[in-house]
Amino acid sequence: MKLEQLFEELEKTIPLYSEAKGELAYLETYKHSLKAIKMAQSTETSVAAQEKEAYRSDEYQNHCKAIAVATEKAEALKWKLEVAKMRWETWRTLQATERAMERLTR
Repeated sequence: MKLEQLFEELEKTIPLYSEAKGELAYLETYKHSLKAIKMAQSTETSVAAQEKEAYRSDEYQNHCKAIAVATEKAEALKWKLEVAKMRWETWRTLQATERAMERLTR
């Protein structure tokens, strides 16, 4: 991969990663609100029964699945950035090695 392509890949991935992390943060935060909403909608009288009903609800289950998808997306983008960083460091190391070899062979 050429250096310019590497930087282009980084520039494209950074906003996607930021968006994915933002979405994940929102979903994690909203999870508590959704639980409270579902508990308030419950006909149960005890808090424990309301909580149990909230956790069992389809909405809560779907929300947890959405968190899983968002986490997977954020992690994939994170590691894409990490690989790009590794490529950059590898390129730098190779450049330094080439310069050192040039100095030795003069």
